[in-house]
Amino acid sequence: MTAVERREIALVDLLDRLLAGGVVLTGDITLRIADVDLVRIDLNALVSSVGEGVPAPWPEAS
Repeated sequence: MTAVERREIALVDLLDRLLAGGVVLTGDITLRIADVDLVRIDLNALVSSVGEGVPAPWPEAS
């Protein structure tokens, strides 16, 4: 049997790592009563940092 190493990481460090590489969130939520779909929500989100090396997707204001 091998021992599993437990590591603790600060929330700020975790967010820094996630934003450096980018995160894609996807999900579907459906509210259904008696096999009738009442509400459906689709979630698609991209979370990433923008810096000098990564240009913004919108034109710059002049």
